[in-house]
Amino acid sequence: MGKYIIRRLLQMIPVIIGTTFLIFYMVFALPGDPTAGKCGERPCPAAYVAKYRAEHNLDDPMPIRYAKYVAKTATGDLGTNRYGVKVTEDLKKRYVVTGKLALMAVAVEVVIGIAAGILSGIRKGRFIDNLVLVSTLFVISIPVFVIGALCQYFLGVKWGLFPVTVSAKPTLYELFMPAFVLGSLSIAYVARLTRTNLVENLRADYVRTAIAKGLSRKRAVGLHALRNSMIPVITFVGFDFGGLLGGAIVTERIFNIQGIGGYIFRSIYNRDGVAVVGAVTALVIVYLLVNLLVDLLYGVLDPRISHD
Repeated sequence: MGKYIIRRLLQMIPVIIGTTFLIFYMVFALPGDPTAGKCGERPCPAAYVAKYRAEHNLDDPMPIRYAKYVAKTATGDLGTNRYGVKVTEDLKKRYVVTGKLALMAVAVEVVIGIAAGILSGIRKGRFIDNLVLVSTLFVISIPVFVIGALCQYFLGVKWGLFPVTVSAKPTLYELFMPAFVLGSLSIAYVARLTRTNLVENLRADYVRTAIAKGLSRKRAVGLHALRNSMIPVITFVGFDFGGLLGGAIVTERIFNIQGIGGYIFRSIYNRDGVAVVGAVTALVIVYLLVNLLVDLLYGVLDPRISHD
């Protein structure tokens, strides 16, 4: 297990370098003056421009600029944004909010999605199965911002169950509706994925053999079929968690959440390349670590899978 973890961590290094280089190049290769607008309506003084370009290595070739950036990142320094604030300090404040939002969205999609998938799978062809299939197809076909607006109107404005927007330091109660909106599409996919795999495993020979030997259908489903059906679901959830962290831009804009998504959006809008690259670099690292955790969970779900 230890050798497997070390090998996976070493494999992450070229992935991190490759992805961050692409982001770095795409952001800083854009034409335009990075000091535009930093001094108001008037052009910045020549001394300020020269100092700014020297601090951010703007006169160096792109490979050299990237090498210097990687060297700073290896020490934990993701740079300074256009307002003079360290990117790491901004991310520390906002990662707490986005982390809570993403974890709650994952919890919602796992609980509701798996429960709906199990009910649909064990009652294949019945009313509950058709209801799950139709409702999940309905959710998949609606954009996230439409679901967010509908939830704001009905759950927030009309019925008053949840606040329409969240505060600067949101509670779990305030984040529940945004988390549901963020995870709504994933709920549909998890439900369908669970149903498909469960139906397939219920037809497998090992389940029929277990029932024929006297094992109750409830234990055969819960102990054998469901456990094997969870491997693709866990893979999707692990993949989706990274997507939720970075894809929360729309949801955070709808509910005015001061998280990573809003931070990336404002950084792109303000053309703050250092903040964009730093935030995306942090997301890449978190995403890779989560996928490593998912791979380790395979051995828990199926003892036949070895990481030696």
